[in-house]
Amino acid sequence: MKKDLQQREHWSTRLGFILAAAGSAVGLGNIWRFPYVTGTQGGAAFLLIYLIAIILIGYPVMVTEMTMGKVTQRNPVGAFKKLAEDTSWYLVGGLGVLTGFVILSFYSVVAGWSLHYMVESITGLAAGADYEALFGEHISSVGLPIFYHAIFMFMTAAVIAAGVVKGIQKAVKTLMPILFVLLVILIFRSVTLEGAAEGLSFYLAPDFGEVGIGTLNDAIGQAFFTLSLGMGAIITYGSYLSKDENIGDNAAWVVGLDTLIAIMAGFAIFPAVFALGLDPATGPGLTFVTLPAVFSEMPLGSFFGFVFFVMLSISALTSSISLLEVVVAWIVDEHNWARKKAAIFMGVVIFLTGIPPVLGYGPWDGFEFFGMDILDTYDFFADSIFLPLGGLLTAVFAGHVYTARKLRDKANEVEGKIFVGDWFDPLIKYVVPIAIAVIISVNLYTVFIG
Repeated sequence: MKKDLQQREHWSTRLGFILAAAGSAVGLGNIWRFPYVTGTQGGAAFLLIYLIAIILIGYPVMVTEMTMGKVTQRNPVGAFKKLAEDTSWYLVGGLGVLTGFVILSFYSVVAGWSLHYMVESITGLAAGADYEALFGEHISSVGLPIFYHAIFMFMTAAVIAAGVVKGIQKAVKTLMPILFVLLVILIFRSVTLEGAAEGLSFYLAPDFGEVGIGTLNDAIGQAFFTLSLGMGAIITYGSYLSKDENIGDNAAWVVGLDTLIAIMAGFAIFPAVFALGLDPATGPGLTFVTLPAVFSEMPLGSFFGFVFFVMLSISALTSSISLLEVVVAWIVDEHNWARKKAAIFMGVVIFLTGIPPVLGYGPWDGFEFFGMDILDTYDFFADSIFLPLGGLLTAVFAGHVYTARKLRDKANEVEGKIFVGDWFDPLIKYVVPIAIAVIISVNLYTVFIG
């Protein structure tokens, strides 16, 4: 028998929900992915396009998923079941659960790298060291990456097992302010380095000469990835909202805080990279290869390196708990498991699923799927296929099946400062689906044809 809805936990404060949802959005996507994508796509021009994507795509989808959760008080599968009874739309919710599962399995591995570098920073970052070789040595060693992967998954499962208020809300109300303070410290140090002005110019002065379809694709994809959309996290967190919470205001706060952290991360990284004459277009290695080199060359570099990787680990944890919560909420709601049992069981399963990406840099090195190693293969299917497909189908459902007007009415049931107006309908019905369809098409073409 399903648990009675009256027994469902709710956020004890509005601030608790905003910090939790923003914490879900603020993660490796902001501190790790956003800077390197911005660096490879030309800096300020990408930033501007990204902000437009956040407004036209990110915010409407955030409103949609948050409303679906609040109205149904259910996990992604249960939400679609309740809004479209006796149909197969619940499979879209199932895709969200699967996406969260797969993302967390390799997300935890990358977060484990951050824990390793946090520890290494304590002993000092040696100037002139070959950080590319050191990074390669670490990820191919198997033992340490699995150890840190296990530690990170243990922390994530422990938070989820404690519950919505005592676990998730309590954790983010501590971690998010710490993350913000650490980021401010890094920004101050970065912009005061000699030669930082060139990095600020790269980040703030747009040059549209290099903008192409790839820039547009990455900007939309980054907006989707960083806001935790299409993976069931916002539907799940929205399901713990009380009936008297306004959607428009809450969605704006979450999107605004996430975007602010991403922009601040750029201010912390690019001035330092340019000040020391390094390449901002390093790609994914910017965090684990270039930045350690940056910190090793600056005064008090080991301290600031430690601060950075503590911040990176915190941001990863605030996101990972939302990913695991999606899976756990599904088991608790749909299969009536106890929360602690579900958190421990799924934590172990996801940990085991994350071992192949670790081995892909060691004993299984050489495995390729269209030129991608195991971790990149996980990443491709989750971030480039499952996640945007889930977002596309959610937008189609909201705009054309449940109908945009009905969803908009539900979002406006409680009066707030932000009213979800008529502008919402064309965005969720046409702009969002078309933009996401472009992402999926470009990603599939790039991997399988281009």
